[in-house]
Amino acid sequence: MSSVSIPAEVTKSISASRKAIEGGSLSLTSLVQHFIGQIELHNPKVNAFVAVYGNEALAEADRIEQKIKAGTAGKLAGAVIGIKDVLAYQNHGLQSGSKILDNFVSQFTGTAVQRLIDADAIIIGRQNCDEFAMGSASKNPWFGTVKNFANPEKVAGGSSGGSAAAVQACMCHASIGSDTGGSVRQPAAFTGTVGLKPTYSRISRWGLVAYASSFDCIGPIAHNVEDSALLLEVMAGADTHDSTCSSKPVDAYSKAELSGKLKIAVLKQSFSEGVQPEIKNALNTKIEHWKSLGYTVEEVDFSLLDYLLNIYYIITTAEASSNLSRFDGVRYGYRSEKATDLESLYKLSRSEGFGPEVKRRIMLGTFVLSASYYDAYFTKAQKVRRLVKEQTEELLSKYDFLVCPTTPTVAFGINEKVDNPIEMYLNDIFTVQANVCGIPAISIPLGENADKLPFGLQIMAGAFQESKLLAFAKQNEISTLA
Repeated sequence: MSSVSIPAEVTKSISASRKAIEGGSLSLTSLVQHFIGQIELHNPKVNAFVAVYGNEALAEADRIEQKIKAGTAGKLAGAVIGIKDVLAYQNHGLQSGSKILDNFVSQFTGTAVQRLIDADAIIIGRQNCDEFAMGSASKNPWFGTVKNFANPEKVAGGSSGGSAAAVQACMCHASIGSDTGGSVRQPAAFTGTVGLKPTYSRISRWGLVAYASSFDCIGPIAHNVEDSALLLEVMAGADTHDSTCSSKPVDAYSKAELSGKLKIAVLKQSFSEGVQPEIKNALNTKIEHWKSLGYTVEEVDFSLLDYLLNIYYIITTAEASSNLSRFDGVRYGYRSEKATDLESLYKLSRSEGFGPEVKRRIMLGTFVLSASYYDAYFTKAQKVRRLVKEQTEELLSKYDFLVCPTTPTVAFGINEKVDNPIEMYLNDIFTVQANVCGIPAISIPLGENADKLPFGLQIMAGAFQESKLLAFAKQNEISTLA
């Protein structure tokens, strides 16, 4: 769309973008036109965006550019951001990737999105995802599958697949996704981007469509750690709209630095049979690098790892069953035209409006919450969740970081794992721990396999230790600016 040549580092770095605009070598309008052109070029193949706000973005670019010239612009002036289709943005569509919210328009802007706008970020569009953020492949039954820009025959991951693929294909500087069990970090690993899940309660959930309320986190996907830190810095902090949101002070995450010799725990299961050889080799190389810096690196065996997915899928489906009961065809969204009475309205609207994975999780959740099985499943899962949290906290009291691969494999084929939900769920084996415990975790690029498919390194730290986590991640990131 724009004839101006845009340097790669400007499209991959918010600070480089801001510097170029302030220096007069680039206009923000030209940059936005460039991103719109990239969306027009690549989105038909990748399917990352379900709505593009081109005219609004250009109008905002003109307004913000005047603020930059006047020296009154916010922290994110020059940043062009996409948002996952689970985040409320007033007077814009919000469907959570579902037919049940057909043509629904948000009545308000969520806290995280509002803080981005207040800091002069430009919202360029709404991004595709797994329906109601339930999935690991972004194979949406209503909006189609998100494809990996590195290889369109592979998935981009999920549930924030559209958000990750949009960054991977340079259709925006960064995206804001949601992470309930790895939904920011897993697609980041599959697309060679940086995905950050902050401590639970660090960012307000006001305006995030709920999947599993005690797990859901909002987090950024970007090309580099510095941008991720800056976005967290802007979005984090207390919010009167969300009683679960922490009032702890927000650090200057983008300026965080490391000090002293570190102790790093490497999850022993990182080298298990299910992890692809290229990933294990790359992790071993990284371990040797840490040792050369004088860091203490030790393998640890997390004995409760085998129970993580059980806990996660019992509790999250139970919470989903409760949260999704509000989508009934009565108040808003899709309403079946076949209904003849109130009961059939409920049944038909929900059966026609929800896709197969959402139905599966609602039924599972309803089952584990039923009177006969509540104690056997839900109560027991909550007790084991506590044990996992205690064991993880004990580990992180002895070590600065707990590391492992983000995923055991690179991105799988679009038609793989389709008929086996359990095999799909196993893809989250390393990422769910951070959500079960509420601790921060980040995925940074670790390397590529022979087919140029990326994979990631996951780093976890203690609760509210984002500054230390981001500083260490920055020290270990692979530059993507070329």
